[in-house]
Amino acid sequence: MNERRLDITALGRRAEGLARDEGETFLVPYALPGETIVAEIEGGRANIVRIENASPERVRPFCRYFGVCGGCQLQHWDGKPYAVWKRRLVETALRHHGIEPPVAPLIDAHGTGRRRVSLHVRRNETNVAAGFMQARSHMLLDIERCPILVPALTNATVIARRLGEKLGDCDVALTATGGGMDAAVKAEHRIAEREAPKLASLAAELDLARLTVNGDIVVTRRTPSVRMGRSNVVLPPASFLQATEAGEARLAECVIAAMGRAKSVADLFCGLGPFTLRLAETTRISAFDNDKAAIAALSHAVRATSGLKPVETAVRDLFREPLVANELKPFAALVFDPPRAGAEAQARQIAKSKVKTVVAVSCDPQTLARDAEILVQGGYRVETVTPIDQFKWTSHVEIVALFRKS
Repeated sequence: MNERRLDITALGRRAEGLARDEGETFLVPYALPGETIVAEIEGGRANIVRIENASPERVRPFCRYFGVCGGCQLQHWDGKPYAVWKRRLVETALRHHGIEPPVAPLIDAHGTGRRRVSLHVRRNETNVAAGFMQARSHMLLDIERCPILVPALTNATVIARRLGEKLGDCDVALTATGGGMDAAVKAEHRIAEREAPKLASLAAELDLARLTVNGDIVVTRRTPSVRMGRSNVVLPPASFLQATEAGEARLAECVIAAMGRAKSVADLFCGLGPFTLRLAETTRISAFDNDKAAIAALSHAVRATSGLKPVETAVRDLFREPLVANELKPFAALVFDPPRAGAEAQARQIAKSKVKTVVAVSCDPQTLARDAEILVQGGYRVETVTPIDQFKWTSHVEIVALFRKS
């Protein structure tokens, strides 16, 4: 065993302790800044054997699976330094692109917990296991319950195991909705038509609102919908939804505040419309996304909600076919909320436009910083940057950045 005594000097952007020794840099999971540890070295990684000098900021994790489960990374760190570190992730990413605006303190948006979860299920001859992959491993960790989920998902692993008993190895995505629990399963084998009645009976036994297997709806017992502003949106199977209700609300509050009194707004990468539907209470909106099911759900919600300003929706792949500067002329403001890869092509067109107010929403500081640099080079200035923490105890952070062009 190759052991070394290491001093942890900082925490990296993936929540691993950083140590340098004899010209080498080591990444140490679950180590905290200021600690002295003895670690087993394997390649450039190090695993803690024992902590010789623990940080006063180290706290007891509240989950018994912490350190084995590959989910949460930072339950062992006190909330105050954790919040400062997460804010600095955003500051550092922007600084690397030559942008140094004031970054607001981190907003806690965990709320009552995560309202969606994806569980791996594996069945063998003796039992069915359900849970998450172990940290830095492809081994499944069988768990009883995950304490960071909303109360409605308390029995998530029980439900996943029961589905695994019928379907074998699978991945089970569960979402807590206003109509009850929505289950979308990816199973390794095709479901025969004769199996559908048994699965529908199981869905009733488990009190699922809807059960979908490999993209096919087996049964809908109640409508799986979520509230967005004044609207109820019916979720397409396996659709994207912000991880926490509080997270969606905080993001929307920042976007709405940034828009001010803009009379015409474009919502790019709009998804199901968490911003569109709230903004439409006071403003004319045009919403674009490449997800046909999400656009259909948004359009239906608009028609079913009285009192909204006009909303236009369109299916469009903004990665391959971004709105060009000329198409952006009608809008006084816009918001774009792309996937983790960012919106480089669309940002380049926005930079060429005369849209006065632009709000960027992102789940990745690196791609946000890249897109922000494009906007700044196009004449925009960064007014505010707000980090929002809905993936609490992890290295993930949401950001809302406001840009203005004179």
